Amino acid sequence: MTLPAGWTARRPTLDDVPAILAVVHAADTFAVGYPDFDADDVRDALTAPFVDPARDSWLVTDPDGTAVAWSILSNPTGVGREWVDVLVDPARGVELRAPLLARLLDRVAERAAERGLPALTARTGACAPETRWAGELVEAGFQRIKRYVRMSRPLTDLPAEPAPPTGVTVRSLRPDDEADLRLFHRIHDTAFRDTLDYEPLDFARWRELIPAYGRVWDEWFLAEVDGEPAGALQSSDQAVEHGSGWVRTLSVLPTHRRRGVGAALLRRAFAVYAAKGRVRAGLGVDLTNPTAPVTLYRSVGLVEERWTDMYERTVAAPEV
Repeated sequence: MTLPAGWTARRPTLDDVPAILAVVHAADTFAVGYPDFDADDVRDALTAPFVDPARDSWLVTDPDGTAVAWSILSNPTGVGREWVDVLVDPARGVELRAPLLARLLDRVAERAAERGLPALTARTGACAPETRWAGELVEAGFQRIKRYVRMSRPLTDLPAEPAPPTGVTVRSLRPDDEADLRLFHRIHDTAFRDTLDYEPLDFARWRELIPAYGRVWDEWFLAEVDGEPAGALQSSDQAVEHGSGWVRTLSVLPTHRRRGVGAALLRRAFAVYAAKGRVRAGLGVDLTNPTAPVTLYRSVGLVEERWTDMYERTVAAPEV
């Protein structure tokens, strides 16, 4: 990668978290209108499972030592796809994005060889304002595969939570109950098996990842229909700093869909968010999801806010 005179590309350390965060905030503000990361998010990315910053990340600084770009790979499960992130200060670092992407793709190829695989799939996203980045992805061999939509609703005018449909009950998860956690995992795993991109995790690995989402246990819920397990809702604390509750996953077993289970879970979550003083609720939806959740989400007051296009390409392992 050719850099301007005096600029440096090096491997980041945890000491670089504040500098990286400044880059991320500039990139987020351009892409989505506000900073969407905090220092803990950067630290978590650098210390995530299956990430070695000394091999999987780059930080570019200008002659004054100011960070202008940061790239990193992630794969929280250690299997399946590799996520590539290249974040730049849009005022100074846009020319760096394509060469940093090329370096990350070289690393994805190495990771494929390390795992004994002929190739790996790399994936990344581009928000609506990032037209240059979208073009660079296509030039690098990526194809747009789907659109991911963020939806939200205000909670200041939230009506009283209605009674769920006959036979449907919603309760809070009991996080100290091993059986309850296993039930939650089973519902989630079963419900997502019919989605294209789902990568199953066994219970032990799923449980290990919970701290990354925030243990907001009173915002996790289980639903039953006539006493039988039917659905689950997992919240995350990723939007708390913006005064929002966030639905990370909503899972309804196939045999209990179209019975009001999803709406009952969402309304319970919204009521809890509002009681904590949150002003909005939000979630993300994959438009390729065969269960057509957008209709459900609109029915509980959520509206489309913005979109991100997902891009993907196959990266072959180096020939030996």
